[in-house]
Amino acid sequence: MTHGIAQRPVIGISTYRTTAAWGRFDRRLAVMLPERYPALVRDSGGVAVLLPPDAPEHAPAALARLDGLVIAGGEDVDPLLYDEPAHPRTEADAPERDAWEAALLRAALAGGVPVLGICRGMQLLNVVRGGSLIQHLPDVVHHEGHAGGEGSYGRHAVRALAGTGLGGVLGTESVVVPTSHHQAVDRLGEGLTVCARAEDGTVEAVEDTAGGAFVLGVQWHPEQGEDLRVMQALVGAAAAARTPELQPVG
Repeated sequence: MTHGIAQRPVIGISTYRTTAAWGRFDRRLAVMLPERYPALVRDSGGVAVLLPPDAPEHAPAALARLDGLVIAGGEDVDPLLYDEPAHPRTEADAPERDAWEAALLRAALAGGVPVLGICRGMQLLNVVRGGSLIQHLPDVVHHEGHAGGEGSYGRHAVRALAGTGLGGVLGTESVVVPTSHHQAVDRLGEGLTVCARAEDGTVEAVEDTAGGAFVLGVQWHPEQGEDLRVMQALVGAAAAARTPELQPVG
């Protein structure tokens, strides 16, 4: 332990399995995460560790070593998890990831570990809490403004709601955020509160302030922008929630 120097909170970030090629090797199975996620944690005052998919029963042991948890963006959540048939545009082909990240979320929520869900991570948080998803948002809002272009992120305005924790972080003026999603919250999960919306009414963030721990999901991708405030809020909550034996010694 370093004495006299404030220690950075350790933030775990979920990753996924996919095939990739590097160096002289052909495509083979790899554990992946866009570098902007750990960079955002680092720039916000934390230390990032990557959490590859694992057996769900190992989630509590992983969380016991972390100060905070980020569930990253990615594939659609399997609609079987909220008892609905798949929409023709739903691409849910990561059951191992679904199971692992759901276990991480449940362990974090049970243990009071601060949580930030990003895009898919927000959607999975809602599902774990018993909510459901709009499987193809353009069917509801009648535009593609949330999806971005092929291989790129779009941008649109969101507004945090007055009286919410996120409103205290971002204020209640509209902010423009990086976005890339075609699904969104439908039925709100138990204990969650909507804390931001897009101009078309889409739920853009949810939070749980009743349980005492920091629990936030945002539909946009803060790691693709320059605004650190959302991640700084998680890192700050993780620092505040450290157990006494993990506090720096002066």
